[in-house]
Formats: sequence, structure tokens, C-alpha cells
Amino acid sequence: MELPVPPEAAGERLDVFLSGPLGSRSSAQRLIDAGQVRVDGEPRPKRHRLAGGERIEVDEAETRPEPEAEPVPVRVAYEDDALLVVDKPAGVVVHPARGHRTGTLVQALAGRAQGGEDPWRAGIVHRLDRDTSGLLVVAKSDEVHRRLKAMLQARAIEREYLTLVEGRPPARSGTIDAPLGRDRRDRLRMSVETDTPRTAVTHFEVERALPAATLLRVRLETGRTHQIRAHLQAIGHPVAGDPQYGRPGLYGLARQFLHASRLSFDHPAGGARIDVRSQLPPDLAAALARAAEPS
Repeated sequence: MELPVPPEAAGERLDVFLSGPLGSRSSAQRLIDAGQVRVDGEPRPKRHRLAGGERIEVDEAETRPEPEAEPVPVRVAYEDDALLVVDKPAGVVVHPARGHRTGTLVQALAGRAQGGEDPWRAGIVHRLDRDTSGLLVVAKSDEVHRRLKAMLQARAIEREYLTLVEGRPPARSGTIDAPLGRDRRDRLRMSVETDTPRTAVTHFEVERALPAATLLRVRLETGRTHQIRAHLQAIGHPVAGDPQYGRPGLYGLARQFLHASRLSFDHPAGGARIDVRSQLPPDLAAALARAAEPS
């Protein structure tokens, strides 16, 4: 079932909006919790507020089973009784979605990750795009998941990325404070040219200047979809190799040069500082070496 969201439905909860077409609010909530509802191609929780103009897809087939563990290559960078920090390789989707029912991070961590409203993405606190590599924190219980989510919303989890961008920013450091939302012309892209803006703040500093590119260290203050990629494209310095926001294939890249290189936060169960770092994977290190060659 596909349903367009009319402008007058802006502000409605997803489950309330679907209660009419699906017969009841409880039916809508069951399908949402099972991951069988997508808003503009993305699963959303039942409390998600609609903006108007989206397209909702509902899969009314039998509820999908709990994910089973699958042999996905994921390195655990840190683990204790409460949480894990995993180092996700490029090409791995975080949780099941349309077109990616298997081979996800959630399935790789089945039996180890727990917590959250949605069983199909148990333990997941924040996401990375499929072709963005690097660090993610994952909860092992509902209580730890709630605490990590609250810390994320309070901006108490430091998230740093390394990214190679085209050209050179005009300053060695800066802040991009520009609301983002679905692009008015291309619903698959996020943009500052949007009718549904949400606050988005990205900090950057130059890590290394190269002949025609710059390696940046980027810190997220908010966590919008494609935030770093859309923000850097908006200031005229798209991420190298980015197939949606820049030029694919630059420096031999098969994906965007974006790596979640550091996570730092106070442990939600004990308060001790957790600081985990990840080195550039081989494909990005090779692209960086090419970008460093004299032009």
C-alpha cells in the first residue's frame, strides 16, 4: 500500500495518520514496530511527526521474524556488559530496510544487542550510511539504550569523522549552521533548499591540506540524515567520491570518503570516559595517498 501525505496532515503522528487506512491505531503500531512502514523510503518510529508531502509505503504481509545472526564482517572496537562500540565497514547497512533485508549490522549482532522500541533494530542508538565506515555505539539493554539516546539528544556523545573534500575551505576551522530537510526537487537528497527544515550544526577543522583537496576532521552537533555530506556540498566543498552530493570515482573511490573515526562519551552505567578511535580503512587511505600526489 502506498499513501501520499496531504499538506493538512503536517504535524500528525505516523501511527495516528495510519489508523484510518489500516483500520485501527493498534494495527498501525504493529506494522510500524515490525519495520513494515516506510516514510520516503525510510523506516520511522510510531511517534514520528509527518511534515506533509511524504509518501508512505506499508507492507501488509506477515510480520517479519526477529533477525538472526549473519556472518557480516564487523570489528568490535570496545565491549563490556552494557554496550559495544563496533567498527562498521563500508557496504554494510545498519538495520533491515527495503532492498536490504539481510546482511545488516543488526543481524550480525543478534543475541548481543538489545534495547529500543523497534525489535528489528535492537540496540541501535545512531546510524551510519551504508557506504560510510566507522564507529557506532550499540546498547545491550533497554535501560542502557534509553540512557545513550538521552545522551545523544543532549549532545553528550562526541562523534568525529574524517572526510576528504574537494577544494579548500576559506578558513582552517568553522561551523556550518544550516537547517536541513528533504530537497525540494530530489526527495532522495537532503538539502538546505527544503520545505521541511530541521536544525543541523556541523563543526570542521582542517587536518591536512592537499593539492586539490582537504582532509577535514568533522564533529557533529546534531545528527540529521546525510548531514555532513549535505552541509559540505552546500558550502561548495563536497565529499570526495560522493555519488549523490559530489563527483563519484574521484581519486579512485568507489564510495564517499567519510569515516566515523572517533566516539567519546561518559559510560551510561559507570561514568568512566570511553574514548574509541578507528583508523582509515585501506580504500580511503589509498585515496588519500592519491590526493596527496603533486598535480
